[in-house]
Amino acid sequence: MQVTETLNEGLKRGFNITVTAAELDAKVNEKLAEAAPDIEMKGFRKGKVPMALLKKQYGPKVLGEAMQESVDGAMSKHFEESGDRPAMQPEVKMTNDEWKEGDDVEVSMSYEALPEIPEVDYAKIKLEKLVVKADEASIEEALNSLAENAQNFEDRKKSSKAKDGDQVVIDFLGKVDGEAFEGGAAEDFPLVLGSGQFIPGFEEQLVGVKVGDEKAVEVTFPDEYGNADLAGKPAVFDVTVKGVKEPKPATIDDELAKKFGADDLEALKTQVTERLEAEYTGASRAVMKRGLLDALDKAVAFELPPSLVEAEAGQIAHTLWHEDNPDVQGHDHENVEPTEEHTKLAERRVRLGLLLAEVGQKAEVEVTDAEMTQAVMNQARQYPGQERQFFEFVQQNPQMRQQLQAPIFEDKVVDHMFEQVKTKEKVISKEDLQKAVEALEDDI
Repeated sequence: MQVTETLNEGLKRGFNITVTAAELDAKVNEKLAEAAPDIEMKGFRKGKVPMALLKKQYGPKVLGEAMQESVDGAMSKHFEESGDRPAMQPEVKMTNDEWKEGDDVEVSMSYEALPEIPEVDYAKIKLEKLVVKADEASIEEALNSLAENAQNFEDRKKSSKAKDGDQVVIDFLGKVDGEAFEGGAAEDFPLVLGSGQFIPGFEEQLVGVKVGDEKAVEVTFPDEYGNADLAGKPAVFDVTVKGVKEPKPATIDDELAKKFGADDLEALKTQVTERLEAEYTGASRAVMKRGLLDALDKAVAFELPPSLVEAEAGQIAHTLWHEDNPDVQGHDHENVEPTEEHTKLAERRVRLGLLLAEVGQKAEVEVTDAEMTQAVMNQARQYPGQERQFFEFVQQNPQMRQQLQAPIFEDKVVDHMFEQVKTKEKVISKEDLQKAVEALEDDI
């Protein structure tokens, strides 16, 4: 077997691989000899079929397997000896198109090698760790929000008209084409106007009603409504208003605290403080992570595989195009050509991605089974009632597992790098932290 280099320019590599006919024949004989003990053929005892007959009967099939295994073996040996790591799947094709049994097998292999990643000089990287403490005003604001969520409803004065945000207590009966339908009736139903609990157009028509009013609410079921028998059809709901109530925020006291699982108001304040500061810490980490990535992008330079940059630029352009054209759901649209800006961003992402992967590998960073399970559970919550199907989908889909694993791995590598660089705490206000976060969102 011969491997001859044909291209070595930058990260581009090319090789010709030749598997001689004699090597291929030996491989075929080896595979047939391994299978012979289990082969039966009419006129011969099991395992006693002559090699010549085996070769005639099974040779063509085994020959194809032998060719594939020989080429794969040559490629593996090449990567092991050269130390090259292909950026993407190598392009492999047979070059002697008129090959026939008894000829040598000639194959060309081309790929882009991953570059050598230089060591990071952590001593040169200095980061600010933004610190925000939960002040009394923020705690009070959070408590007021909890009180609003735990609001009660009290009867308005007689003859008061219902306003948006009020709760109306109603009896209703819905009909389509004059016929009542299943699930279209209720008594003493509490409905908060503006909550979006009912189909579009229903709640708006109850703004201004009073206790004792009877109203025919005319609506049309959405085309995508869950019940196909009702989807897109007009309906009339006969509504009787039995109560009109205004919202009253709950009192901020020990009783409110107990509604949210705290022993008393002081315990609730402690919980709120911890939650706020956890949110601030998460936002601060995002800002510091961007600072780290910006510093790495400037500090570390190496040649990038053109194929990775091109693929990433295409993905960026495609994603941004869909953001600008939200009405287009499919991907059968015109080709989106990456701009210079897309390519520049792609270069940054590829550079940082390769760097983080290298640092993570050298630091032996791993995503644990427990971390993966938690990630899958978090994602599965987006599909209520279909959690089991989602788990099975992830188990059977390596690409999906990689999508879930990648951000966990990246965050663990970033945390590892935070430990290596110099950081200095800076106490700032909540408003300044918000501005710093918004600055991240403004970047493409």
